[in-house]
Amino acid sequence: MYILIVGAGKVGWNLARELISRDSEVTLVESDQRRYAAVEEELEHGVQYGDGSELWVLERAGIERADMVIAVTGDDEDNLLICQVAREKYGVDRVIARCNNPRNLQHFGLLDIKPAISATDLILRLIEHEVPKYGPLHLLDLPQERLEIIELEVGEGSPAAGSQVKELGLPDGSLVISILRDGTGFVPLADSVIESGDDVLLVLDTGLEDKVTARFAPNGGDPAAGS
Repeated sequence: MYILIVGAGKVGWNLARELISRDSEVTLVESDQRRYAAVEEELEHGVQYGDGSELWVLERAGIERADMVIAVTGDDEDNLLICQVAREKYGVDRVIARCNNPRNLQHFGLLDIKPAISATDLILRLIEHEVPKYGPLHLLDLPQERLEIIELEVGEGSPAAGSQVKELGLPDGSLVISILRDGTGFVPLADSVIESGDDVLLVLDTGLEDKVTARFAPNGGDPAAGS
C-alpha cells in the first residue's frame, strides 16, 4: 500500500514511522523548511518539501498512485482541500483528514470528507466514558455504512435491568456485542442477564438510537414514570 501523508508535524511524523514499520510505502509532504530538514534526517527520501495544497507538489509526491491520502496539517482548510482534491481529481478512494477545530467537523461532513479525526472530540468522548450518565456514548460512527457503535449504562429500574439479552425487545438492526461489568468485559449469550450499572456496547443501524436508549434508561426513559 502506498500512503501519502501531508503534514510532518508530530502526528504525521509518528504516523509515518508506524506505517513504515508495518511495511507500507509512505511519503511525507511538509511545507516548513525547518521541520522538513529535521524529518529528512530520519526518513531521507521518504519526505518531500512543498505546500501540500498545491497540485504539482502532490503529483511530485505520487498522489496519482496513492492508495490512501492522509491530511494532518495544522490548517483545517488545507486538510479539507487536500482530501477533496485527492478524491475528486485523482480518484483516491480512501482519505483521512485531521480536524483541528471540532467546530469544523460539520464542514468535513458536508463535503463527504470521512473520516475526519478531531483529537478534541476523541478526548471529550473519553471524558464522557468516565462520567456516569444514562445517555449514549458514541464509540464509533460509520455513516457510509449507516452503522454506529454506542455504549449505554444500564439504569436502575430500567427495562433492561435484570433481563436476559434475548428478552430486551431491541428493534431489528440492533445487537448487544459486549457487556462491561466490574472492570471486565465479555461477549454475552442470549441468556446472559444484564444488571443495573452494567455498561452495554451495541452496534445498530443509524436512526435507532432513541428506541434503543429507552430500554436502558431508568423507567424506560419516561420521566413521569417515577412520579
